[in-house]
Amino acid sequence: MSGAALGLEIVFVFFLALFLLHRYGDFKKQHRLVIIATLLAWYLCFLIVFILPLDVSTTIYNRCKLNVNSSPPESNGSYVTLAPSKQKCFKPWSYIPNGIMPIFWRVVYWTSQFLTWILLPFMQSYARSGGFSITGKIKTALIENAIYYGTYLLIFGAFLIYVAVNPNFNLQWNQLQTIGIAAANTWGLFLLVLLLGYGLVEIPRSHWNGAKRGYLLMKTYFKAAKLMTEKADAEENLEDIMEEVRKVNESIKYNHPLRKCVDTILKKCPTEYQERMGRNMDDYEDFDERQNSYPSEKSLVKLHKQVIYSVQRHRRTQVQWQILLEQAFYLEDVAKNETSASRQFVHTFQSQESENKIFQYFYTPTVEWYWECLLRPWFYRVLAIVLATFSVIVVWSECTFFSTKPVLSLFAVFIQLAEKTYNYIYIEMACFLTIFFLSICVYSTVFRIRVFNYYYLASHHQTDAYSLLFSGMLFCRLTPPLCLNFLGLTHMDATISHKNTQPTAYTSIMGSMRVLSFIADGFYIYYPMLVVILCIATYFSLGTRCLNLLGFQQFMGDSEMTSDLIDEGKELIRREKRKRQRQEEGENRRREWKERYGNREDSTRNRAVHTDQKESSFSETSTNRPLSKYTRSNGRTERDRIELLQDAEPLDFNADSINDDPLESESGR
Repeated sequence: MSGAALGLEIVFVFFLALFLLHRYGDFKKQHRLVIIATLLAWYLCFLIVFILPLDVSTTIYNRCKLNVNSSPPESNGSYVTLAPSKQKCFKPWSYIPNGIMPIFWRVVYWTSQFLTWILLPFMQSYARSGGFSITGKIKTALIENAIYYGTYLLIFGAFLIYVAVNPNFNLQWNQLQTIGIAAANTWGLFLLVLLLGYGLVEIPRSHWNGAKRGYLLMKTYFKAAKLMTEKADAEENLEDIMEEVRKVNESIKYNHPLRKCVDTILKKCPTEYQERMGRNMDDYEDFDERQNSYPSEKSLVKLHKQVIYSVQRHRRTQVQWQILLEQAFYLEDVAKNETSASRQFVHTFQSQESENKIFQYFYTPTVEWYWECLLRPWFYRVLAIVLATFSVIVVWSECTFFSTKPVLSLFAVFIQLAEKTYNYIYIEMACFLTIFFLSICVYSTVFRIRVFNYYYLASHHQTDAYSLLFSGMLFCRLTPPLCLNFLGLTHMDATISHKNTQPTAYTSIMGSMRVLSFIADGFYIYYPMLVVILCIATYFSLGTRCLNLLGFQQFMGDSEMTSDLIDEGKELIRREKRKRQRQEEGENRRREWKERYGNREDSTRNRAVHTDQKESSFSETSTNRPLSKYTRSNGRTERDRIELLQDAEPLDFNADSINDDPLESESGR
């Protein structure tokens, strides 16, 4: 089994990252390089989280072997026996041979750092650029990142000059490498504690509020009102941009040098706007550069960038509005079915997506009623209590992990108790649950936060390329300090435990932080305590209240603005519900009419076709006969047309003479 666990987790994590990226990204419309770079960043970060428990169990086994080798050992199968004390070092089932983990961590870490500091920022500017060629996009990306890269180069160059001039420093390449890693981890730890403090409180609270149907429904109404405002703003913005595109399309004709750029912009526009602009375009008119003023290529690049952004935002708001409507209708159905005596869940609207027949067979309306109305609220409450317990343990351990005598960190206590009995399954499960919970608290905050319209991870394939790349940057910067913090909580880091023991392979790649003692003994020890203040601020919603005071509408139960938005959202949902009901009633009436009179209409249509064929054959046989003065040669269709005109045109009874036949009056005239 040596190495098999590593291979299985590598494959599993890849499909996990691919699944999440498919949920948020769009493989069909987004650039392949954006998809590959984001997938690689997410994959490496998730891989570090899943592989680190195997590194811990392997390190504990190696420490046991070092202790055993101090006395003459006796080999016995898969374990080593120490004769005097009868101590046994069982090899863990997921043991990774020596030499593999250091190479693995080195490749994973430096690849993720290359992505987050060099490649992903460049690709962000490239994806957001409005250039019409690869060279133009690369040029724009280099210009936008010149300040970004120049700042880091300036700081690093100044530090190198200071080290070279100062005789007290005799740093080698390994120490310089450790300083660079420490600087990156310090920046990541600063952001990590902020996100962790929010997630430790918000995740248990969100699950506890998930058991409150009234709370969820009111919050959905609130979201509906806000989303409708954003949706209207996106539609208005798209209309303004399309009006500019229309003017440019009309001014730049087919033989203008910039016409290819205009065609590229038109391809990014929605289909209805493309058809409208195509009908109104006159390509037969040549352009005259002396008479008209044409936009420059720079202005077209800016317009192209605005079109990409506005179309993406409009599409995202439309999809989110439909998803929110389904959620609101479902919560209203749950509220109605809670008082149902039949104990069968009844939906107001049938699901538009085709469900699996096997799922429908087991998930019957009765089972759905018991789950949604009885079991699910209690399940969410129990889950919220478990998550809150984990949060309390994490907060306590973050404040006490620096204490080694006595050991106050609960995670370190659990690992040390398992280490005494060499229960590797327990060690790996405890490590995995700990780092997995920390990762959920941090990563879920990354998925929830929204920086205006520049960074926003929207599900159902509605996330733009800029946000996907930015999330990859955040993951690559947050994961290494997250793992170091986990090793500190479990006292597997020698910097924290102050023991001269074999470090984990991950810690050996990070290097000894003793090179910068003020960071190792100061910032890394005391800054995580700030998580207590952040948890208290999140519990009392201080950030939400501050944003609400600044004019950013937030969901607060004791706010008058929140009540107004809830009422507005309720009216919007009611209006959309009536609209959908009318649509379904119309479809049902058409279906019933087709089922009832469909056969009659088919037989009548067949008889009419047969009669037309007879009349057409009759008209063909009578073509050689002399036609009368008032006879029409177009057959029955023309006569029907004349009869309809006679019925539609009113008679003038005040006229001097009335002529019944319009053809006779026409011939007389």
